[in-house]
Amino acid sequence: MNAITLPQDRLGRPLHDLRLSVIDACNFRCGYCMPADRVPEDYGTDASQRLSFDEIETLVRAFVRLGTRKLRLTGGEPLLRKRLPELVGRLAAIPDLEDIALTTNGMLLAQQAQALHEAGLRRITVSLDALDPRVFAEMSGRRGQVGDVLAGIDAAMAAGFSRLKINAVVQRGVNEDQVIPLVERFRGTGHVVRFIEFMDVGSSNDWRMDRMVPSSVLRDAIGARWPLHPLQAEYRGEVAERYGFDDGKGEVGFVSSVSTPFCGDCHRARVSADGRLFTCLFASEGTDLRAAIADGETALAAHVGGLWERRGDRYSELRGSAEVRDRRRVEMYLIGG
Repeated sequence: MNAITLPQDRLGRPLHDLRLSVIDACNFRCGYCMPADRVPEDYGTDASQRLSFDEIETLVRAFVRLGTRKLRLTGGEPLLRKRLPELVGRLAAIPDLEDIALTTNGMLLAQQAQALHEAGLRRITVSLDALDPRVFAEMSGRRGQVGDVLAGIDAAMAAGFSRLKINAVVQRGVNEDQVIPLVERFRGTGHVVRFIEFMDVGSSNDWRMDRMVPSSVLRDAIGARWPLHPLQAEYRGEVAERYGFDDGKGEVGFVSSVSTPFCGDCHRARVSADGRLFTCLFASEGTDLRAAIADGETALAAHVGGLWERRGDRYSELRGSAEVRDRRRVEMYLIGG
């Protein structure tokens, strides 16, 4: 294998993490990501537009050569991708890829958790914005039932996934009242609930600053019920601020891209299901990699390395400035958040 210099972008950030969308389609229509009135029901169902498993393996091998050690499979809803455990097995066999994770809405998890674990997947994040059935149904665009998601979490535990992350996007006037119930439900189980500030990703979710609940407000509310103390980050570039419960019953996390930007240590790249590279969650455009993928792993690694070295993204630090205020942004459902 030819040696390739590990790239750093213009701000000195390495390329350590890859978030890879395996499908654009989703069985939910969450308003903050894929609102039903703006995204057709059959969106993302054309399989011919997606990277094949061979293309995906070439892509991931190239990123590993550039220093990527963590891979997260996203969507859309990744569990809609046919034969996903087969893909996981192929990726888990790549030398030097240390971690493969999956983000899912959990609706199909009960049926697939065992096969995914046997294929080599070791970490799962479940998006769960509410425990109240009515609120959950409303937030999922009336496509999901919270009982199915909870059954998926139980199935994942039975399959060997002992510590899941439970992500909740909190919107003012929508699901603020679900924060304490979510913490209470999972406190002491080994799972980690993480609250994510409502972000201005894309242009279809009607984001406004006054609809975002700062993490500090949520942290204070949780801490008033169960005292908290800050924890050290587990690795460089961790996006969530971690807090442990003083009574030892686990931890809770906060992802605060709006109120406390973390661009300075962001080393994540995102690739859409059709093979476009996005160097920022808030990017305007992606770079089509399919031709470079066809040229093989070595050529692709050199191409991506050059693109990364030209990266200077720091949208969250510039939010509201004239430089980025009116810029078009890629939709969340294309790059998995």
